[in-house]
Amino acid sequence: MSVRNELEVLHSLSDDCCIHRVPKRLRQLNEKAYTPRAVSIGALHHGKQELKAMEEHKRRYLRDFLEWSKASVEDCIKLIKDNEIRLRNCYSETIGLNSENFVKMILLDAAFIIMVLLKQCLKEFRSKKDRIFSKPGMIGDVRFDILLLENQIPFFILDDLFKLSTNSEGHEELSMIVLTHKFFTDTFDSWVAKHILDEHDFSKIEHMVDFLRVCQQPPKLQNRKKLKKLIIPSVTELHQAGVKFELGSSRKLLNIKFNRGILKVPSLQIDDNTEILLRNLQAFEQCLCDRGNYVSDYISLVSLLVKAPKDVDLLAQNGIIENWLVNSEGVSTLFQKLEQENLLIPDDFYFSSLVEELNSYCKNPWNKWKATLKQDYFNTPWAVISVIAAAILLILTVIQSVCSILQVLI
Repeated sequence: MSVRNELEVLHSLSDDCCIHRVPKRLRQLNEKAYTPRAVSIGALHHGKQELKAMEEHKRRYLRDFLEWSKASVEDCIKLIKDNEIRLRNCYSETIGLNSENFVKMILLDAAFIIMVLLKQCLKEFRSKKDRIFSKPGMIGDVRFDILLLENQIPFFILDDLFKLSTNSEGHEELSMIVLTHKFFTDTFDSWVAKHILDEHDFSKIEHMVDFLRVCQQPPKLQNRKKLKKLIIPSVTELHQAGVKFELGSSRKLLNIKFNRGILKVPSLQIDDNTEILLRNLQAFEQCLCDRGNYVSDYISLVSLLVKAPKDVDLLAQNGIIENWLVNSEGVSTLFQKLEQENLLIPDDFYFSSLVEELNSYCKNPWNKWKATLKQDYFNTPWAVISVIAAAILLILTVIQSVCSILQVLI
C-alpha cells in the first residue's frame, strides 16, 4: 500500500471521541480491573470467544425490549444507521466491522443495557426464567462489566432508543438518565447521591463511566495555587501535630475542608468494587483532553494521607472510612497501588491549597507543642487530674517554702 493510500484510510479524529483503550501502563498493573468478565458492550471487546455465551442473552433482551417499548426493529435499525458515523467517531480507533454488523452490534448491546437497567430498577420486568437476574454471580459480573471504560457504547444512542418507546404506562417518569442513576445508586450508593440529578447537568454525558465521573464533579476553585511539591504528612502524623478529624457532611468525596486545625473528610466506603471503579475513572481521565483530573487528584491525596493501616484505623474511628475489606492494610495497599502511574498536573492539582494549609499547620511549632502536651499529659481524665494535682502540690510547696524563709528572716 502506498503512503497516499495509507493516509486516505487513516482514522479521522473527532470531538465525539470518548471511548478509549486503557493505557498499557495502567492495564499492566491490574489486567482484571479493565477486562469484562461476562459480556462485551460496544466494539472494543466485541467477538471475544470467552464472552460469546452472553450473545444469546442479548438477543433475548432485545426481544424483551421490543415487546416492552412497542418499537419496531426496523425503526431501531434506522435510528442507529442514521447515527452510524457519529457512533464510530466515539471510538478512539477504527472499528473493523462492516455497516450491517456494526449496526447489529449496537442494537443488541444497547437493548441489553436498557433491559438490564429496567430489570434492576423495576422487579416487575424480571421473570423466573431470567438467566441473568436469577443468578447473583451473573448479575454481579454484568454490573462490573457495565462500568469498564473499554466496555461502553455512547449514551446518546441509549437515550434515543429508549425514547422510541411508546409504552410509558405506569412509568411516565422514567428516562434513560433516571434509570442510570437508579442503577448506580443500587450499586455504588456511597458514590452516587440520591439527589445528584438535581445538582449537575447530565444532558451531555458520554457513557456510563462519564456519568460516574460527573457524579463526583467538584465546584471550580477560584485562584487555585500551583502545586510546588506533593508532600503532606500522613493521617497519623497530622494527628500527632494536633489535627482533628471529623466526618464531613457532604456526599461529594472531594469536598475536603481544613479550618482551625480540623480536617473534615466526607465518608468513603471501601469494598471489593472500589478499585474497579477508581481505576476505570482514573483511566478515563488520562484519556481526556483538558477536562480536569479530579478523581486522579483525589487518589493522590488519599494515597499520601493513608500510608499505613494505622492511618486507616484513625479515619475509621472518626467514621470517615467504612471498610468492607478484610483488614485496614487492604485499604492502605489499595491506594498505594492506585497511585502507581497516576497522572499529576502540578498547575491544575485540585487540592493544592489544602496541601499548603496542612503543611503550614504542621510546621508551626506552637501547634506541635500543644498536641504533644495534650496527647502526653492530658490524654485521659485521670491524667488531667494528676497534672492539676501535681501543679497544686507544687504551688503549695512553693508557698510553704516562701513562708518558711520569711519566718526565718523575721
